[in-house]
Amino acid sequence: MLKTFENRSAFDVVNIAAGLGLAITPWILGYAALTTAAWNAWLVGAAIAVVACIALFAFSEWQQWVNTALGVWSVAAPWVLPFSTNSSATISHVVVGLIVAAAAGYSLWNGSDKPFSTA
Repeated sequence: MLKTFENRSAFDVVNIAAGLGLAITPWILGYAALTTAAWNAWLVGAAIAVVACIALFAFSEWQQWVNTALGVWSVAAPWVLPFSTNSSATISHVVVGLIVAAAAGYSLWNGSDKPFSTA
């Protein structure tokens, strides 16, 4: 089993890749002309990658909470910023959002060195 630090690093690398992936999807999947979806992908993807890079070098719980929130936002964005009619934009946001939220959430869950029970 990997040590806690190694788990954190692995999940941060996953989030860096996912964030960069989301940032380039408007060009790869051809929805760069859809302004709202494209800007959301660029900004949220870049934010995920930057926060994960910071966490990779100086782990703190707040970074995982921020990436969890960004992942949840990415999942909700197609319906909040109505671009859900574009399947490429919707699928890329939802898939990346689920990956990021799951990786950051698991890192939070597994990252605590405190025991689960004091009994």
